[in-house]
Amino acid sequence: MSTETAGAKTDVGIVLTPVAAEKVASLLAQEGRDDLRLRVAVQPGGCSGLRYQLYFDDRSLDGDTVAEYGAVRVVTDKMSTPYLMGATIDFVDTIQKQGFTIDNPNAQGSCACGDSFN
Repeated sequence: MSTETAGAKTDVGIVLTPVAAEKVASLLAQEGRDDLRLRVAVQPGGCSGLRYQLYFDDRSLDGDTVAEYGAVRVVTDKMSTPYLMGATIDFVDTIQKQGFTIDNPNAQGSCACGDSFN
């Protein structure tokens, strides 16, 4: 993994597990576009005050932090990066749950549904 912030390398950022990177790569292949990145953002909302957003994006915003996992690029905007430093994104596929999960050491608490944090 290499992480870059405005041209400067950094050691801390979002960690994408191999399972999650494989799932993102698979979804990108389905889209048929190689210019898309997985954007992870923190937005106001949810029961605990902040919620995560994960989506594909082709934009480059000023101050973006970019982490590369093979062909998969994960970006965060400059406002979200401090909330996501050290967070791990995984993909779970069980009978009980399917989807991306975020383990964020910066979250002080979360809601019962798990969709937001503070």
